[in-house]
Amino acid sequence: MSPIITNLLDTDLYKFTMWQAMLHRHPQTEAVYEFVCRTPTAFPLATLLPEVNRELDALCSLRFGKNDLDYLDSLRFIKSDFIDFLRIFQFQRAFIKAWAEGDTLHIEARGPQVHVMGFEIYVLAIVNELYFRRFDAEAAIVEGRKRLSQKLERLKHLAVEAKLHNPFELFDFGVRRRYSGTWQREVVQAFAGETSQWFKGTSNVLLARDLNLVPIGTMAHEYLQTYQALGVRLRDFQVAALEDWVQEYRGDLGIALTDTVGMDAFLADFDMYFAKLFDGLRHDSGDPFEWGEKAIAHYEKLRIPPQSKRLVFSDGLDLDTALALYHRFADRIQCGFGVGTRLTNDMGLTTINIVMKLTHANGQPVAKISDSPGKTLCNDETYLAYLRQVFSIAEPAAKRPETV
Repeated sequence: MSPIITNLLDTDLYKFTMWQAMLHRHPQTEAVYEFVCRTPTAFPLATLLPEVNRELDALCSLRFGKNDLDYLDSLRFIKSDFIDFLRIFQFQRAFIKAWAEGDTLHIEARGPQVHVMGFEIYVLAIVNELYFRRFDAEAAIVEGRKRLSQKLERLKHLAVEAKLHNPFELFDFGVRRRYSGTWQREVVQAFAGETSQWFKGTSNVLLARDLNLVPIGTMAHEYLQTYQALGVRLRDFQVAALEDWVQEYRGDLGIALTDTVGMDAFLADFDMYFAKLFDGLRHDSGDPFEWGEKAIAHYEKLRIPPQSKRLVFSDGLDLDTALALYHRFADRIQCGFGVGTRLTNDMGLTTINIVMKLTHANGQPVAKISDSPGKTLCNDETYLAYLRQVFSIAEPAAKRPETV
C-alpha cells in the first residue's frame, strides 16, 4: 500500500503557526515529544511497530513542493523567511524512533524543536490509520456513510430553527484521529458541499488547499508549555507565550488556548491587555458550559462586550454537544465548534485516544495541568507538584492516574 502521509501539508494548520513562532523566537530550543495511548485497544499497538517504522521512513523522505509552498505563502500570516526554511526542510529519521516494550508501542521524537515539533500530527494519523486497517473496512465505510448522512441532515435542520444572534460555525479538527486520510477527505467534501452555510473550514492544510476552504488553527498546548523552560519566571510563562504570539502575528490568529494550567490560572493572566488583543478563547478540557460562563463573566468584568469576542469549543465534541453549546451561548457571544474524532472517525468502531505530547524542553520537564484530570500530562511528579504550587492549583480531589 502507498504511504499514509504523501504530502507534508496533510497536518493541522497550528503546527505551522507554532512552528513559525518558535523558529523566529526560540530556534535553539531542544525538545522531547512522546507518544501515549490513553485508552484500551482491541489488540496490542506494539504489533504495529514494523508498519510504523515503514511509515516513518516514508515520512522522512518527503519535502515541501512548489505548490505546497506557494499555498502557504498565500496565507497572510506566514512569512517569507519561514517559507525559505520549509523549502529546504526535511524530517530527519535520526530524530524519531519507535520501539516496543511488551504490548506497548513507544514513539519518541527528540532533537531541536523546530526539527521535531512537526512529527506529532503525522505520527498520530499514521498510528490511527494502521490500527483501523485491522478491522472490516467495508462495514466501517457503510456505517460511516450512514452516520455522516445523519449529521448532514441534523445540520440542515438548523435552517428551520429559530435564529440566534450569532450563526452556528462548524470546523473539521479531525486529522489526528481520523479513520483514514481518504475518509477525512470524503467527510469534509460532504460538509463543505451540502452544509456550506454552517461548515466554515478545516484544520487540515492539504484539504483546505485542495477544496478551497479556510484553514483553521492558532496554538496548542506545546507552544505554551515550551515557555515553562525558556528562562522566564515560571509564574510568568503564559504571559511570555501570549506576548510573543501577539508580537509574531500582530492581530492575526487571535484565539488563545486556556487550559495549559487550567482556566482559572489562565484568566488570572489574561488581563485587559490580552483580552483586547486576542479575538477569543479556545476550550479543550473541563466542563464546556462552565468554561463558557467563566469566559463571558471575565469579559464582562473587564467591561469588554462579549459579543465582540469568540469562544471556540474543541474538546471531544460531537454534533449534538456542539449544538447544545450553541443554543446556550450564541445569543451572548460568537461561537465556533471544532469537531474531531466524531466527525472523521465515527464508523461504529471503538476509537482510541492517542496523543504525542511535549514532555521536555531544554532538558527540563514541562507539564499540562488540564481541567480534565485524566488529560494532565507530565512524567515528573516533583515538577508537577511545583507547577501546581506556583499557580495555586489544588491536587485533584480523587487522585487519578495522570503520569505518563
